[in-house]
Amino acid sequence: MPKETPDRLAELGAFIREQRENARLSVRRLSELAEVSNPYLSQIERGLRRPSAEILQQIAKGLKISAETLYVRAGILDPRHREGLEDAILHDHRMTRSQKEAMLGVYHSFVGMPPEPEETEAREPESEPKGRR
Repeated sequence: MPKETPDRLAELGAFIREQRENARLSVRRLSELAEVSNPYLSQIERGLRRPSAEILQQIAKGLKISAETLYVRAGILDPRHREGLEDAILHDHRMTRSQKEAMLGVYHSFVGMPPEPEETEAREPESEPKGRR
C-alpha cells in the first residue's frame, strides 16, 4: 500500500469535493446520503482527516461512483488492481481489442478513472472474436 502523505489526503479531498460539485450536492446533502457527519465530511474534503475504507465506501455510494476509485485515490488499493467489470471486458474473447478499448473508455468515463495507455495490450493478448450469435 502506498505511503500516506498530506498531499494524498489533500488530493483525495479535492477529488471528493469535485465529484460532489459535479453531482450538484451540498456538503450537507452528501453527508446525509453517505451517513457521515457534515463536519467530518468537510474535514475529509479539506484533506484534514484520513477516512477509513468503510467511510470511503459510504461516500462513494452517496456520490454514485465506484468505491474502488476512492480506494485508489486514498492509497488503499493499488491502481493496477482491476476486478469486476474491467476484468470481464478484458477477458471477453468475443470482442476485438478495439471493442474492448471502446467499452473500457465508456466505463472509465462513468467512474472517473482514465484508462492507462497500453492497458489492453499489457493485459490481454490479441484475439479475434469467437463465433457471434
